[in-house]
Amino acid sequence: MRAIECRKYGSYENLVLTEVEKPNPKENEVLIKIKATSVTTSDVLIRKLDEPLVPRFILQLIFGFGKPRNPILGMVTAGVVEGKGKNVTAFKIGDEVFAYGSVSPTKRHFGSYAEYICLPEDWNIAHKPVNTSFEEAASLPYGGLLASHLLNKTRIQKGDKILIYGASGSIGTMAIQLAKHAGAHVTSVCSSKNFELVRSLGSDGVLDYTEENAETKLETYKYVIDAVGNSKNSVLKENSKKALIPNGKYISIDQGTPLTPKSAFMNLKLLAEKGEIKPVIDRVYPLEKMVEAHQYVERGHKKGNVIISVSEN
Repeated sequence: MRAIECRKYGSYENLVLTEVEKPNPKENEVLIKIKATSVTTSDVLIRKLDEPLVPRFILQLIFGFGKPRNPILGMVTAGVVEGKGKNVTAFKIGDEVFAYGSVSPTKRHFGSYAEYICLPEDWNIAHKPVNTSFEEAASLPYGGLLASHLLNKTRIQKGDKILIYGASGSIGTMAIQLAKHAGAHVTSVCSSKNFELVRSLGSDGVLDYTEENAETKLETYKYVIDAVGNSKNSVLKENSKKALIPNGKYISIDQGTPLTPKSAFMNLKLLAEKGEIKPVIDRVYPLEKMVEAHQYVERGHKKGNVIISVSEN
C-alpha cells in the first residue's frame, strides 16, 4: 500500500511517499481503507521535534529516538471497513467509519498517512455521520476532541462570557461551536480576515490580535480558552490571561495531557449528525502532496482543518 513515512525528525522534506506492507487486522481490530485523513498541528510538532532539550528527550521516549518509532504519522481516519478480526461485532465489511487513533494517554496508534490502517473496534471509531463526506468526517476528531477537553474544564451556564484565543484553527472552530451549544456568549480572537468565518460558527464578538492596542477592547470573562498554547503569543493574549471575573479561569491547551475519551468522540458524532456542529476545511491535498500540506500547516495560519484525500471516494 502507499504510505507517507517520516524518515527522521526535522524538515517536512523528511516525509517520503513509499510502498509498505498492508496491515492485517488482529482478532479485535477492523481494517479500514482510508479515504481521508488530516494534517494537524500535533503532526507537525511531532515531525519537527524542535522542542527544548528536556521536553524533546521526553517526547523521544514516547515516539522514538532519532526518528518516529512508527514512521507513518497521522491519527485521524475516515474510510470504509474492508476487513475485520473474528471477534469484531460492532462493524461489518463496507461500513463507512471515522476514527481517532487515541483513546487515552497510554492507548495511542499512528498510521493514517496511508491507504489502510487497523484499529481496535472499542477505540475511538464509529460509523461516519450520515450527513458528512469523508473529508468532513476527517475534520471532526482532532479539533473536536481537544476542544471538548478544554471545555470539560469549565462549568458553562447559559450566558457565561467566554473568550477563545486562536478561534479560527481546528480546535478553536470546534470550541466556538461547543461553547455556543452549551449556552455561552463567545468572543473570538483571530485575525480580521477570519471574522466572517468565526461569526458564521456562532461567535458573538470578535477581536483582532494583530490590531494595535487590541488589549484595550478586552472585557472580563468567566473563561478564557487558549486553543493555541505556547506556540503563539501576543500582547492581547498576555492581557487576556488576567481578563477574568472573580473566580474566572484561564485554560490552555498546553495544560496537562489532553484526554480523548470515547464518550467525547461519540458526542461529536451525535452533534454532527444533528447539524449542531460543522467541520471547517481550509484545504484538501492528495496523499502525494503531503509535504505541501505540512508546509502550509507549519505556517500557522490555517482556517479549521487541512485534509488529505487518500483514495477516491
